[in-house]
Amino acid sequence: MSAPDWRRLQGVPLFAALPEADLRRLWETSVPRRYAPGALRSQGTPADHLLVLLDGTASASATTTAGRVIRFGTWAGPCALDKVALLDGAGHTATFTALTPCAVRAVPHGRFTTLLDDSATVRAHVLRLLATQARAQQERLTDTATLPCEASLAAWLLDGLSRDGTDGHVVLPGGQRELADLLGVTRVTVNRALSRLRRDGLIGPAENGGGRIRVLAPELLALRAAQHTRHSR
Repeated sequence: MSAPDWRRLQGVPLFAALPEADLRRLWETSVPRRYAPGALRSQGTPADHLLVLLDGTASASATTTAGRVIRFGTWAGPCALDKVALLDGAGHTATFTALTPCAVRAVPHGRFTTLLDDSATVRAHVLRLLATQARAQQERLTDTATLPCEASLAAWLLDGLSRDGTDGHVVLPGGQRELADLLGVTRVTVNRALSRLRRDGLIGPAENGGGRIRVLAPELLALRAAQHTRHSR
């Protein structure tokens, strides 16, 4: 290996402010784990470790008291999952599911909170990161509530393309049912929106299948989202 393993933590936004010595200690005190596709953590269970996703993709969802499943999105490593659960002690905020094989470092709760207590710089960085993510989540929820499905779908595809669509494909979060939950609409509605985008040549099936959507015309997709936004005002 060309670089020490602990350097992999440098790519995790949560640890961007940590000096090398702290990154080394964090790596040494964390536990390596590998997960096959399936559940990582369940909503409401105690958060005794911070899951640092190094490789793979995971999704998050929650179930309301009425039994409705809400999808929050997908994340690809390197990143830290459910930081809030370790800060408020109220259990995991969502059910986290591995969509692909995942490599994880599990950081003990006490080690994570000690990092925050010992360094004002790290604490300020974590708070800024959480605030930025909370604002982005609020904006996504606002878009979902106010935009037509086709505009929300177009915005979701563009976001996925910018995040991890280097090959022109976006991974579906499980299937159309899961995508509908994520956008806050019915499966029939999202199916119709996908059909319209395919009919107009904006998207197509993945070249190798595998639950992905191929984005054929990102510029037109952005225009479609903008047009629907203007018409809804």
